[in-house]
Amino acid sequence: MLDQLTQLVRDVDGAWAAAIGGLDGLLIEGHSTAATDLSLLIAEHAGLYRAASTAYSSTLNGGQTREMYLRGERLSVYLHPIRAEYFLLLAVDARSNLGQARLYGRDTARKLEAIL
Repeated sequence: MLDQLTQLVRDVDGAWAAAIGGLDGLLIEGHSTAATDLSLLIAEHAGLYRAASTAYSSTLNGGQTREMYLRGERLSVYLHPIRAEYFLLLAVDARSNLGQARLYGRDTARKLEAIL
């Protein structure tokens, strides 16, 4: 799994971290080129992802969440589900290419799904 995460960071312009997290907020595996706490990134984004998924599926009748992108001043994150209980997190900087993040993230999530 680490090989896939490392390759994902290499493939996406502006990416600096990739990780697999559980919806329980626990880090499964991760790779980062920056000094960052991947456990904290996973824990916080698991809560956001659960809340968004609940809102879309139950409150808004929008169906199952397929991906999520959050952009802040200093941090942007792309999330893609891996099965029902895991998700892929890709952290990117301001010069990132969202199209690449989506394309390579989706492909990596499929590969990881076969492993998990």
